Amino acid sequence: MEKYQVLERLTPGALGVNMVVEESSSKEKLVIKQQTRVHRARAASVSAPPGMQEPSGLQSGQHCVDPRVGTLMPLLKLQHAHISTYRELFILWDHECCSVYLCLVLEHSEGSFQQVIESKRTDRAVIGAEWLLSVLGQAMDALEYLHHLAVIHRNLKPSNIALVSPGHCRLQDLSSHTLMSDEAKWNVRAEEDPLQKSWMAPEALSYNFSTKSDIWSLGCIILDMLSCSFLDAAEAMQLRKSIRTLPAGLGNVLRAAEQRQVPAANIFSALLPSMLQAHPGERMAIQAVIQATFRSSSLRGPAARTVQRPQDVPVFVANMLLESSVASIIEVMKNLADQPEIQLRALRKLLQISEAQRGLPWPMELVELVIPIMRQHERLPDIQLCACALLQSVLGQALAQDPAAEVPRDSALALALLSVARSHPRVEPLLVSVYSLLTIVCREDSASEELQAAGVFEHILGHLDGFSQNRDICVNCLSLLWTLLVDAVITNKAPLEKALVLVARVLAAYPRDVEIAEAGCAVLWLLSAHGCVEEERFVQVVALLLRSLRLCPGRVLLVINACRGLASLARVSELAAFQVVLPGEAGNGLALIVETYQAHRDDPEVVENICLLLARLAAYQEIAWEMVSSDMEPLILEMKGRFSSSLTLVSYAEEILLALGAAQAPCTVSVAGHEPLPPQTGLSPASRPPCPDPTLGLP
Repeated sequence: MEKYQVLERLTPGALGVNMVVEESSSKEKLVIKQQTRVHRARAASVSAPPGMQEPSGLQSGQHCVDPRVGTLMPLLKLQHAHISTYRELFILWDHECCSVYLCLVLEHSEGSFQQVIESKRTDRAVIGAEWLLSVLGQAMDALEYLHHLAVIHRNLKPSNIALVSPGHCRLQDLSSHTLMSDEAKWNVRAEEDPLQKSWMAPEALSYNFSTKSDIWSLGCIILDMLSCSFLDAAEAMQLRKSIRTLPAGLGNVLRAAEQRQVPAANIFSALLPSMLQAHPGERMAIQAVIQATFRSSSLRGPAARTVQRPQDVPVFVANMLLESSVASIIEVMKNLADQPEIQLRALRKLLQISEAQRGLPWPMELVELVIPIMRQHERLPDIQLCACALLQSVLGQALAQDPAAEVPRDSALALALLSVARSHPRVEPLLVSVYSLLTIVCREDSASEELQAAGVFEHILGHLDGFSQNRDICVNCLSLLWTLLVDAVITNKAPLEKALVLVARVLAAYPRDVEIAEAGCAVLWLLSAHGCVEEERFVQVVALLLRSLRLCPGRVLLVINACRGLASLARVSELAAFQVVLPGEAGNGLALIVETYQAHRDDPEVVENICLLLARLAAYQEIAWEMVSSDMEPLILEMKGRFSSSLTLVSYAEEILLALGAAQAPCTVSVAGHEPLPPQTGLSPASRPPCPDPTLGLP
């Protein structure tokens, strides 16, 4: 529990206590379900699936006498876009009562079906048909997935269907199917709170559960959503309780809904009587519910697709198809897109095939195949990891063969990748892959602009802040920032306010890492170019750029980025320019620039950027005096002569030479009441004001 801060303790339930918590490093809001005690005798060893954090507080090799821990393990492996899975399972020791408690960590959601129903009931308003069928389709699809795996929810009710966004729901509280293991306790629980139990099937009150029990609960949820505009909460609860023994009341309410023209009432009037049969054997199965719902509706959501898909392919048939050619694998992926197990095996198979054998046209066919899979199975980290690895392999191969190769222009891939990163904010290997891919994709301006609108800067900086200990995430975050800021039009600088502090923190955390220094210098340069560095931070940024330049003066891109950053700051700030050339513990900045030139004197791009920096520095007369005293004129003439064909470089060199020539002539301008200022050497900014401009008056 050390890494969680408790924000709120919710009303205790029969199965334990729910707490809203905040995870310390990511600041993500979660819920911890602290369940009833498990035996202390021997604790469980609980392993999370790949991409999830291993639980704490358990000793390797230990086993649990309480069978519930073992039966909860499948919950960590559920993979469905509309099921809220558990992040972590751990054992908590309670010193006061000398017992251990089972804790389950899951996602936190502010909204639920219950809140929608209560809001509409208060307003006496109906729920729109399109939204109703869309979210019910998601819930039905999730329930069909559970029933296919022989998992019974057991506690399906509106408050257990979370709304993670206005049009996206997830089933939650799946632990009930293993934690309701004590029949005696259940019998007491069934009598305690009639409101909560009114959603349960008749047989469930007698501790008899099946998949048909979930169908009854789903029918009650649909009934409440249809009738919330004309039944109050007490009437609705009484209706749910009475139809267990008096089904005629259901018909009266359904007729009233149709007469009031409640949206979708005609679809469910024929369906609900078959879902709310007192005998479980007479109720429809979830697949039949889905077919009946969407056969009558033009809407096609996740559940509607399950009606049209073929029956699940036997494992041996799927394996046989996936062992065939690449074309066969792709065909399987297209035809069985909604079966995550097959998609995962297919992606892994494509990754195993050598690049030469894969032979896919680059890049659109692969992108068009992978994007829908990533979107449909967004909540499944294993699929996302494999999909990103496959895209990295293919895109990397193409760029290695042709550095000028065109990446996909459509922003769909970039937005899909950003959505994946948001869905898995703690899966570090996935974040590394996503940011690496985004750096490739965002070479196109259109993708960069749409990502800015989607909040990409806030997302990147959040991960730089939360994962400063992960070197790979830091490198990829800085590289992506660099890519996004190049030639970008920044309409809103507010998201970048924290960027400088975070980049400085990362550079300080990895003082000898050349790759981080190179990317960090690029980001600092672009932040200053876009005006995102506050004046009081200029000196700090200059120090960071000079330190990075000293770290590896032989690395071309680092030198270029550092010179551009220093030139950008020197252009707008005299203080920043003085900071470059002031003597310090590590030496004089001018001497460092000369050394850097000598190391790259044959590289025209490096020399051009060194000339740019020197031109910005020489614009300040006192620095020009220092350059004269350091005898830099021959060096500038050498640069100009070596690269006389570069008009830009020659232009910078001539600017410097003019400034040096002006600095050598005595300054005869008198400041009121003082003698003329002579030229001086030995820079001391505390005693050396710049020569005043007679056209402007005193500086």
